Formats: sequence, structure tokens, C-alpha cells
Amino acid sequence: MEKKKKQIAVLGSTGSIGTQALEVISEHPNLFDVEVLTANNNSKLLIKQAKKFKPNTVVITNEKKYTEVNDALFNLGIKVFAGKKSLEEVVEGENIDLVLTALVGYSGLKPTIRAIKSSKNIALANKETLVVAGDLITKLCQEYGVQIYPVDSEHSAIFQCLVGETYSPIEKIYLTASGGPFRGWSKAELKNITKEQALKHPNWDMGAKITIDSASLMNKGLEVIEAKWLFDLRAEQIEVVVHPQSIIHSAVQFEDGSIKAQIGLPDMKLPIQYALGFPERLKNNFRRFSFMDYPQFTFEKPEFETFRNLQLAYNAMQKGGNMPCILNAANEVAVSAFLKDKIGFLNMSDLIADCMEKITFVDNPSLEDYVATNNATRILANELL
Repeated sequence: MEKKKKQIAVLGSTGSIGTQALEVISEHPNLFDVEVLTANNNSKLLIKQAKKFKPNTVVITNEKKYTEVNDALFNLGIKVFAGKKSLEEVVEGENIDLVLTALVGYSGLKPTIRAIKSSKNIALANKETLVVAGDLITKLCQEYGVQIYPVDSEHSAIFQCLVGETYSPIEKIYLTASGGPFRGWSKAELKNITKEQALKHPNWDMGAKITIDSASLMNKGLEVIEAKWLFDLRAEQIEVVVHPQSIIHSAVQFEDGSIKAQIGLPDMKLPIQYALGFPERLKNNFRRFSFMDYPQFTFEKPEFETFRNLQLAYNAMQKGGNMPCILNAANEVAVSAFLKDKIGFLNMSDLIADCMEKITFVDNPSLEDYVATNNATRILANELL
């Protein structure tokens, strides 16, 4: 009997993760169908993708581009919607089996919540969702019986290490970090960094926001908070290790002292494919790793004093409540300002720390509190700029 194809909704299909996910889907046409595609602004690429994958529904968040997209797809019988509300509503479609959230930043939160409340399993590439509202999201997943399959390479690695280890308590996890383009630089050297320098990541090809976050180590800080919620860990169970080769994607240490690691070449298509195909491992023709090409693996401690964002993320995680939400919102404003040459590389951490100090702390936030915190932080961060 032929297996039913998995119907996938790709939120953020024109970004780095979204485009790679569609490559994976096109390599397995017998296993996956695209039910929904969404984009924020890139109407041209969205139209091209829709013509190729023929989804049931397409959403363009920028309402000004609705007519362009609708006119291009009208004759194909593809339903076209626009706006943020449509993005949230589209995930409720009864044909969807799995929602891949590849949206950037805070924008992923509400659609992910709606998908969970519609009992859709989530392939999560949007770490900010768990950073901002990890407590709320994990409770909703339990309530609606929803699984989260992590797409970040580090969290996918930990997830893979835990398969079959149901009765093996975790002692700690090692989240590996490449160290970014400025590994080993002093504060003095970092003072006059340009966005062009920061956008050159040594190992990974990612969108602008994540690349800047990687250079400032905020990406690793957000991953630490995400790991806490995904794997039910305490702060002291999460250790960041700088591993410049980016071959060991992360590791789990169990209570007996044994360590399991997942290794492979730095290629986001592998964790994307694992999340889409879970529980099966799917055959592919990706480039294979060879130990002979990497005769040495090296490891270092992260520079918490130089790269303050990592410490700020640990602080936010330990404080809990709405503090990670404040951290995330301030960081999104800081990165956007840095990309527009309005703020220096090191000043991003100053801005985030300022917001964490000044925004009202809420110990046990509701969704409304998260939304209010996010808005208030962005207003304050822009004023402080």
C-alpha cells in the first residue's frame, strides 16, 4: 500500500531555511507535498515557488503585494491571502500534517501558537518562539499532544542523540558554537566592526539576522534558552563549547558519564530533512563527511566578557518570566540598527542590557504580557538608540 504523503506548511518559504526545506521536499516527491507557502515581502520568489510546488494556499504578509501575487497565481487555482492575521489562520488548515516555522524573530510566535492549538506538529526553525514564551509553548504542546522537531543544527543534534534514550536521564548537554568570524578578537578590535565583516560567517550560510547574532554570540545565547525548554534542562546543565570546525553539532552527557555526539558537515539541509522525515532517516545525496579531511577537532571556552550577549542570555534564562522576551526584542532592534549603521557592534550588548534593566519584570507572564513586553521593549530600545 502506498504511503500517504506528509502535507507540509512552510512559513517563511523565501528565507534561507525555507528555500532549503523546499529543496529537501523536491528531492522526496513521493513523501512530501507542499500545502501552504508564506512569505513576508519576497513576492517574486514566492510566486516562483508556488508555480513549482502548487500549494493549496499562499500568504504574502505584506498586504501591498497581494494583487501582484494573486494575479500571478489566480489561473492555477491557488488561494492567495495577505496580512499577519492570514499568516496565523492559514496554519489551521485541516490538510496540514506538519508546520515548518522558518519565520525570523518574534514574528514566529503567534502562528506557532495557532498551529499548536490546531494540533499540528511543529518543525521549529524559529528559536525566538521558545526564547520569548518557552513556558507557554511547552504547556500548550502538552495540552494539545503536539511534538516539536527542532531544526537548528545544535538542537537537532541533541534530539538525535536522545532518540532511544527514554530511560537515560541527561546530566548535561554541550552546545557547540563555531565562535563566529571574530573568535579570539579583543574588545578593542571589535569596536569598529562593520556589518560587512560581521556578515561573513566562516562555516554557515544563513540570513542576515542570524549571521549577525552568530557574530555577537547572541545566537548561541538564544539557543541556550531554547535548549532549556526543548529538553527540560536547568541553566547549569547547558554548557557552551566553542568548536571552530562546526563538525560536532552538539552532544549529550548522560548520568553514567557516557557522551553521545552528532557529527556531520555543516549543512542545514540535514537537520531540516531529519525534522520533516522523523522518525525515519531519509536517503539523500548530500556531501559526506570524511575524518581524513578533519584530522583535528579543537575546543575552547567562550569569551563571556568580550561577547557579553551570551552572558546576558544566561542571565535572562536564570531570571525567567518575561526577561528572555525583553532580551529578544531588544536584540532584534539592536541587530536591525547595526545593519543600518546606526549602532556599533559592541553597543548592541549595551542596548540589550539597558532594556533588561528598565522594562518591568513579570514573573509569570500570559500571552498578553509577552505581547506587551515585546512592544514596550521595542519602543524603549528605539528611544535609547
